[in-house]
Amino acid sequence: MLEYNDILDAAQRLHGHLLQTPCVASQTLSEITGAQVFLKFENLQFTASFKERGACNKLSQLTPAQSQAGVIAMSAGNHAQGVAYHAHRLGLRAVIVMPRFTPGVKVERTRGFGAEVILHGDTLEEARSHALELAAAQGLTFIHPYDDDAIIAGQGTVALEMLQQVPDLDVLVIAVGGGGLIAGMATVAKALRPGMQVIGVQTSRFPAMVNAVLGTHHPQGSSTIAEGIAVASPGELSRRIITERVDDLVLVEEGDIEQALVMLLEVEKTLVEGAGAAGLAALLKFPERFQGKRVGLVLCGGNIDPLLLASIIERGMVRAGRLARIRVSARDVPGSLARITATVAQVGANIDEVHHQRAFTMLSAQNVEVELVVQTRGHAHVAELLAALSAAGMDAKVV
Repeated sequence: MLEYNDILDAAQRLHGHLLQTPCVASQTLSEITGAQVFLKFENLQFTASFKERGACNKLSQLTPAQSQAGVIAMSAGNHAQGVAYHAHRLGLRAVIVMPRFTPGVKVERTRGFGAEVILHGDTLEEARSHALELAAAQGLTFIHPYDDDAIIAGQGTVALEMLQQVPDLDVLVIAVGGGGLIAGMATVAKALRPGMQVIGVQTSRFPAMVNAVLGTHHPQGSSTIAEGIAVASPGELSRRIITERVDDLVLVEEGDIEQALVMLLEVEKTLVEGAGAAGLAALLKFPERFQGKRVGLVLCGGNIDPLLLASIIERGMVRAGRLARIRVSARDVPGSLARITATVAQVGANIDEVHHQRAFTMLSAQNVEVELVVQTRGHAHVAELLAALSAAGMDAKVV
């Protein structure tokens, strides 16, 4: 089984080849969660993910013959970019197999790092099978995204840096997909501070590691905004390490991850993908577990599709009451719409959309239904707006 010295060796290989990212306290998140929160900004790596640590460590240990032939990987995201970037930097041929429906921005970014990208299959498993066939046919070395000791050792260097920067952490809360990151980090944590807790976080839609380690039978979903940890089959090497060295595994929901992602963007002014927000999501969902403790979170990746980000931000505004949909019923007479919009303006709300509905309503023919999407300051401001509309003689409610 992987040991602490393997990660020390990996740190030596990685020295000077990637960024030693900061691990800093967040005063605002600490106030919100009741814990002392420290953030490790792995989203600041060149490829915006911790994945390049494991990729660089693995590529640095290839034999001359393997280096001459080149490498191949299967990934739809961060692992692909980590392998592509460091293979290019080391002068190696890199082939990346991605599912056919991988977003174009990820395909082009991986190509931009110098890799040959092959689109094959509709799922990651189909892409993986094709990658293994190509590896055998062309003599390429397959670089597994997580089930490899060299990959796990590289990822474990995240914990080395965190404990150098903040030695007295009580808990590490780490996103879990295939398990490479938490396996490496737990190996470091238990070697340096045996009493430190290590807690893994999975999305409830992809609970494979939770099921494998805890013996549960949570059903698996088909999609998640935390696509970086959407792994159907956990790694065997990582599972054994997690069973021995990780204290607990918890599940969070999609809404928890969305809330955490928006909070990091708004409070810390830092962009993370869904997987990168999973640790904070666990703190927000289970605050009593971390009350008063010094908690280290890894912002493990920052690669997110801009359209998905826009949708998450908008949904976050709705949850916070800063964007509300209000249905107003009023007499269908000249000036009614003007009275409604004037009332909205008087309480300081701003109208985004107006839908004036006459036909599709159960109101009497003399009445009209107006649906507004309004920007507000929060739930209390929405209540103030509803009261003002009611005082003006209109029936209003949040839809």
